[in-house]
Order: sequence, then C-alpha cells, then structure tokens
Amino acid sequence: MKYFFIIFLLLSTHSFSKEKFEIEFEWGDIPKCKFGKSSNVSNPIFTLKNVPEGTSYIQFKMFALNNPGFDHGGGKVKYTGQSKIEPGAFKYLSPCPPRGISSYKWTATARSDKKKKLAKASAKRKYPEK
Repeated sequence: MKYFFIIFLLLSTHSFSKEKFEIEFEWGDIPKCKFGKSSNVSNPIFTLKNVPEGTSYIQFKMFALNNPGFDHGGGKVKYTGQSKIEPGAFKYLSPCPPRGISSYKWTATARSDKKKKLAKASAKRKYPEK
C-alpha cells in the first residue's frame, strides 16, 4: 500500500498533458486555375496552435489527395511565436483539380534550429470549396 501511495503521488504531480501541434488554413484569394495548370501563388493563411517549445522554423508542404504524385511544393517559415502565417511567406503551386473539386492536405513540420523534427501537424480542405 505504501508503494501504491508513492506512485500515486508521483503520477498526480507530473504533467502528462502535452497539447498537440495543430494547423488550420484558409485558401484566401488565390486565383482560379486556368486551362488545367497550377500557378505559382502565395501561401494560404495558416493558423498555428500549440507550436512546440524550441521551434525555430516550420516547413509547409501541400499534397493533392487525388493525385499524390503531383508536387505542389511548399515553404519554410521562421517561427518567432506568431499564431498566424499570412500570405506572402512563401510560394507554392496552386490547387487545380482536373475534375471540378479535389481534396488537398497541408502538412506543417516544426523543427529546431538544429533541424530536429519536433512535431508534425496537418489539415485538409476541398478546393474549390463552393
């Protein structure tokens, strides 16, 4: 019983709740694609939540879920404690679904100044949304 009480005290005073790194994004005012070709456009608006301590920069990458072989690119943004990444931080190839609407996923990898991966987050949306 004595050992159970000691373990209980240790567990109750230790914090195990580490909030998960999350991102959300809005497409913003990117131009509609023409003639089935993606264009080089400014990044969407990203909202960051629970960025891990020690993050120096965040790498963003977009994937077309219907066409995983197409490289839309992404970019690297210095992290200084901001909760939003506004358009203009980097350029990528815009979504351009061949058959109307497709699903896209952005990933964000938080990295330390020594390039160590600290956490990864992702968010999905359809394009166009209307």
